[in-house]
Amino acid sequence: MKSKNTTTRRKFLRNTLLASGGIIIASNLISCSDDDIDDINIPDNSKLEKFNHGVASFDPTTNQVIIWTRYTTDKPEVEIVWEVSKNPNFSTLLRTGTFTTNQERDYTVSIEVQDLEPNQKLYYRFAQLEEGTISVVGETITLSENPNEVNLAVCSCSNYAAGYFNVYDSIAKSDVDVVVHLGDYIYEYGETEYGYTSEVYRPLSPDHEIISLDDYRERYRLYRSDKMLQLAHQKKPFICVWDDHEVANDTYKDGAQNHDSSEGSFVQRKINAIQAYSEYLPMKISDNNKIYRNIEFGNLVNLIMLDTRVIGRDKQLSYTDYISITGFDFSEFRNDWLDKNRTILGHEQRNWLLNVAESNSATWQVLGQQVLMGKMLLPFDFLDLLQDASRESKSGGMSTQTRKALEIKMEELVTLKRRQLAGDLTLTENESARISGGFPYNLDAWDGYPLEREMILNAFKGKKLVALAGDSHNAWHSDLITNSDIKVGEEFATASVTSPGIDLILSGSIVFSIFEEVMTSLIDHLKYLNASDRGYLKVNFTNSTSNANWVFVDQIYDEQYQTSVEYSTSYNG
Repeated sequence: MKSKNTTTRRKFLRNTLLASGGIIIASNLISCSDDDIDDINIPDNSKLEKFNHGVASFDPTTNQVIIWTRYTTDKPEVEIVWEVSKNPNFSTLLRTGTFTTNQERDYTVSIEVQDLEPNQKLYYRFAQLEEGTISVVGETITLSENPNEVNLAVCSCSNYAAGYFNVYDSIAKSDVDVVVHLGDYIYEYGETEYGYTSEVYRPLSPDHEIISLDDYRERYRLYRSDKMLQLAHQKKPFICVWDDHEVANDTYKDGAQNHDSSEGSFVQRKINAIQAYSEYLPMKISDNNKIYRNIEFGNLVNLIMLDTRVIGRDKQLSYTDYISITGFDFSEFRNDWLDKNRTILGHEQRNWLLNVAESNSATWQVLGQQVLMGKMLLPFDFLDLLQDASRESKSGGMSTQTRKALEIKMEELVTLKRRQLAGDLTLTENESARISGGFPYNLDAWDGYPLEREMILNAFKGKKLVALAGDSHNAWHSDLITNSDIKVGEEFATASVTSPGIDLILSGSIVFSIFEEVMTSLIDHLKYLNASDRGYLKVNFTNSTSNANWVFVDQIYDEQYQTSVEYSTSYNG
């Protein structure tokens, strides 16, 4: 059966932008099963042209999915035909319709196809009849009402300039059902500013830091021209949230580290960024200011997608703000760090999350969110050296003096920890104190908002909790422990698609021989760290077990690559 949207529906939705709370969001066209029937025929000789940015699908549920494309044209507006079928040759159509797009939404098309049957494999495509053009065929799914298992790919942090998107290619060819993208889908930096490597040249468009709406749109078009990313979107539905680089580095609710007054209003920049995001990565959300939502895979997995970055986050603390000529002000830092009012979620989102934790009965509660949740406290003198190394790396490279001091410090700490684990009775009280507790490794993560984290973890006591994380560019596996040493869940954090991790700062033997050992030995609940490789997570959920595999590609500087699983774990809850 072929159906076409009613004139009333099309007229109402033809205004393809809506304003919500001052932020402009590209809307989805809603297609229901009772739309008017009309005959639309796509000619067999249509040319595979002008759909230059591929196709994609998003936010599948048991009865709906969003399908997407973009048309390349200089016309004021253009009508696009879309089709959904249960077979790849489209001999029998489930749904079809039209969507009029225009330059006001950068010629993107997003259709929220509703009233579908559960547990279906679906095929979809787009066409422009007047010009005789057609898109590639996309593949997507609706979710099962009662799944026996759920297979997810988890990824984040794809810096175009840093290398080829081999990780996306591997995901496209994998057996996962859905891709969970935890943000940093694009990066805002200009040419050579971050992630640039002499190993491969991937020029940016535009070549400057992106600020205007046109800038953000152009950067998304660049990313979506990448054939490996196109293939991942073509083959798998995505569930996405933004992190900071979709706006600017270290974004919080009122600003960002990588924004200053010379770049204009941050509010306007955020509006530009979020509008472009909504055009290229549409979501099923009821309030267009709020990307937090949950997607239920039957009663097996409740996937809770959070915004720990834009909507409510208080500005991150910085150790440098507590240093004066008299040294570091430990007291003032602790007062601010442990302020009960500090929030990474914002009060409204936090209340929503607490309600979900209390009311949802799915076997697995899975947090799909941006930043590391596991507790990582380290000796202050070690953190101080890491800060020095980071500053020097950003300004030309770590000095020999700092490198040597860091190597000595790490060797000292590892030796002390080995002695402690061996039950060395000669270990002094002072030596034990040096490797116990400490200060947050990453103030930009949940460690910078410890009281709110404690509230959330306590809310999930008695549930099977898994937290997924990205952002750090490194791979981590941690236990999630409350302040009273109760294990509530586990955290699986993915490596990046291409963005450099701590290896950008600590090059050479430090990363490969001792840094990972320092971290996993000093942080009691950290079970695994890969600080140098690029990859993604495959997570399988059954009623009894969550199984995580960290998949890595052997290189990102050539499009020929191999994958391997370096580390796997199972968690029974």
